[in-house]
Amino acid sequence: MSVFLEALKRHGHLTNLHMTVCNVGSRKLGQHDDYGSSDWGIFAPNLTIYGFDADADACDAANTDLENRQVNWNEEHIPIALSDKVGERTLYVTQNPMCSSLYPPNEPYLARFQGLPELVNLDFSIGLETTTLDEFCREARINQIDFLQVDVQGADLSVLEGGQEILKTIFAVQIEVEFSHLYEGQPLFADVDVYLRKRDFTLFDLATSYGVRSRSPIASRIRPGQLLWADAFYFRDLLQKTKNDPQKLLKLTFIADILNFPDYALEIMEYLTLNYGSDPRYNLADVILDGLSQFPDLVQQDLGSLEIIQRVFD
Repeated sequence: MSVFLEALKRHGHLTNLHMTVCNVGSRKLGQHDDYGSSDWGIFAPNLTIYGFDADADACDAANTDLENRQVNWNEEHIPIALSDKVGERTLYVTQNPMCSSLYPPNEPYLARFQGLPELVNLDFSIGLETTTLDEFCREARINQIDFLQVDVQGADLSVLEGGQEILKTIFAVQIEVEFSHLYEGQPLFADVDVYLRKRDFTLFDLATSYGVRSRSPIASRIRPGQLLWADAFYFRDLLQKTKNDPQKLLKLTFIADILNFPDYALEIMEYLTLNYGSDPRYNLADVILDGLSQFPDLVQQDLGSLEIIQRVFD
């Protein structure tokens, strides 16, 4: 749940600002996958969402749902498999289609964990055409993506490698990473981490998932099994740069707040206010005050005694 977005909108800081979200592996499994109906919807109608999934039926279902709901933002789900090159690849369709990958499942390894074989073991394989995110953006004349989510079961690094140019415009990436070879020959977390760090992204957090051995009747309350995969959250830490574009910093604030990093959003807002606050668009003192006023313990402590409040209102 965002902390500052409502106040940012109330004070007019979302006016005339457009947000573009790209979701690679966009099969909608629940409400959390419906970006436009979550916090991102606050930007509507100035919101564009591109979803990509190799499953044409899943894309058709998502597009039909959007049409039936008559949403007030632009969203399209495109039945394209994204990779690091334009060409033909094999799609390994698993027992549960959401686990399908461009890499074959590592079935002997999966068998060592509870609940994985019935999800990830191979059902059948098919050939399909792939393209790159850069190629799609060139053809669609897309020159800016603000937030990128990638969840394509082991082939996530290939999506990044096929989007080297558009990645330069992106402020934050949420990407699934694996720590063991659930799929044969797949890149692991370290490979993704090195790639993104070389492109000025900083790892902020990992939302981790664990596996318990298949024949074990016990599991630790302290160690919930072996760390197998996670959603990794990366941001551009623009405050490390000597020169900054305040408009980019403002967008970074919005995304940090939506992704539940309000402390980072607050740090950026303080920076904007202190360095660009002579422009009303970037004076966020009132937004900071409104946001922090939601916390009763801070109100009881006296918001005016907080150093950050004293600094932005000085």
